[in-house]
Amino acid sequence: MGLPYQRPNILCRTFTSPRVEKVIEEMTEKMIDKDLARLFENAFPNTLDTTVRWHVDGTVKHTELKARGGGREMGKWEGAQSFVVTGDINAEWLRDSTNQLLQYQPLAKSDKKIFNLILGAINTQAEYIIESPYCNAFQPPAPSKLSTTQNGQDDYVHPLYEPSFVFECKYELDSLANFLALGNTFYAHTKSLDFLTPRWYKALETLLVVLDQQSQPTFDPDTSRFMKNTYTFSRNTNQGTETLPLSGVGNPLNAKTGLIRSAFRPSDDATILGYYIPANAMMAVELKKLSEVLRAAKNLVLAQDLERRAQVINDGVWKYGVVNHGGLKVFAYEVDGYGGQVMMDDANVPSLLALPILGFVDKQNQVYQNTRKLLLSKDTNPYYLEGQDFHGIGGI
Repeated sequence: MGLPYQRPNILCRTFTSPRVEKVIEEMTEKMIDKDLARLFENAFPNTLDTTVRWHVDGTVKHTELKARGGGREMGKWEGAQSFVVTGDINAEWLRDSTNQLLQYQPLAKSDKKIFNLILGAINTQAEYIIESPYCNAFQPPAPSKLSTTQNGQDDYVHPLYEPSFVFECKYELDSLANFLALGNTFYAHTKSLDFLTPRWYKALETLLVVLDQQSQPTFDPDTSRFMKNTYTFSRNTNQGTETLPLSGVGNPLNAKTGLIRSAFRPSDDATILGYYIPANAMMAVELKKLSEVLRAAKNLVLAQDLERRAQVINDGVWKYGVVNHGGLKVFAYEVDGYGGQVMMDDANVPSLLALPILGFVDKQNQVYQNTRKLLLSKDTNPYYLEGQDFHGIGGI
């Protein structure tokens, strides 16, 4: 096909790594299909080439902090920092930045530049979560002195957030799980505990508060009184997927399920039923992994707490997230704990199809195999797409 070379000039690249360049050279030499080699050459370094808008290795002290997200709090924005944009928007999504850096994680042990880039990404995400744990996308950090971008939407969100710090505030459980995944994967490849700073521990504490708040039901199980959720989101829009029903609260959820509410999906579309099973599965996995990291750090009390939390969510997924459909046990996409269920999947991660990749189940697990068969059938999946050269799951 004669695919063109599409990397930016080296002077215009946002981050460079000799180790990454060596990987590209080694891989492209081995590939017989030269079109595939060109695709790899263009795509593998794209995050480094185009999306690392700001990075410091921790040796420079920030003497000037603007009001937006700046402040004088001890340790704030110290150490390595990395601002990684999604690509088309000058803002960082927690989920996206974690996955954009995923292919470089195996190189962190042997490349100090990559090590500091990923360490910086963990530190930056920690600052975002400390300040606005319910939000999913963030503005450039104040020390970067980069300009902010407004999303152009008319949103009413509680808890309130600072627009110069936050780009969008859709609460997505998988965003928090991806923050944990970024650190867990870094440790898995480097065995380094450098990211366990006081600020990271504060971010984890903040994250756990959100999990506690979002495990609360809609109605008090003893008095049946309505309990308004800590998080509410309303947007002036004619798209139902862009806002939550019932004045921004979301549809009712039952008590004592062990599951955690998610207002939005990783697609940034609103959930229909707030117990979004893929994100709960991912959170259970990452909490368990993190408990093992903290054991290595000799923080046994916190490790035990995270292991307990992971087990509660895991049990909730198996008890409420596995339903009977057509005579088979399958994973539901979303549930409410009352028996309501949404049967679908979308082309994203986390997803039901991705449960083995997330580490939640073995791919041979019968419930997973039943679910896979269901989701890949055009008779049962409402977002099944089929064309001349393609068939499978789509999204909205």
